[in-house]
Amino acid sequence: MNKMMNDQELHVLAVDDSNIDRKVIERLLKVSSFKVTVVDSGSRALQYLGLEDNNNNNNNSTHFDDLKVNMIITDYSMPGMTGFELLKKIKNSSTLKEIPVVIMSSENILTRIDRCLEEGAEDYLLKPVKLSDVRRLKDSILKTENRGVEEVENNRKRKRGDDRLPVLPSSLSCHKNVSSMSPPASPQQAAPKLC
Repeated sequence: MNKMMNDQELHVLAVDDSNIDRKVIERLLKVSSFKVTVVDSGSRALQYLGLEDNNNNNNNSTHFDDLKVNMIITDYSMPGMTGFELLKKIKNSSTLKEIPVVIMSSENILTRIDRCLEEGAEDYLLKPVKLSDVRRLKDSILKTENRGVEEVENNRKRKRGDDRLPVLPSSLSCHKNVSSMSPPASPQQAAPKLC
């Protein structure tokens, strides 16, 4: 099962209003073998994901149903919709809440970091993002995705009844034929041991 997820290219939606920062994160993700889609705002990210921004009833969605997003990485400080607001919209969505969201920021503000993590962010990275940060995220996603695949397999087995306890061969059984044993002659006599 792990091999199955490792062979599949993971898809990341990167959101940043800065063209330079978008290029940097895109390059880091591609070097780490991610499939990357970049957008320049929180509202564009919502369009891509199929969650239209309520303030913008634009029907021009760029969502691709056949391209699953495994992670969203977003800048915190963006005009219009902040990364924090995007995080909240994703975590409040019944269809998208399981997608890990990582917040990036050049500002190391503890209350901001705590607020993002409490709201459900997978991680909070300080800019400039390093290759080691991206590799750590990839390892985390692979573990999460593999756990999800294992849970699906286990549920499938349960539905089929494959998770029944195996029957031990009689040679390995600790139970002797109790019906052929005679009861003790007196209460002082020890009862036969079953194992």
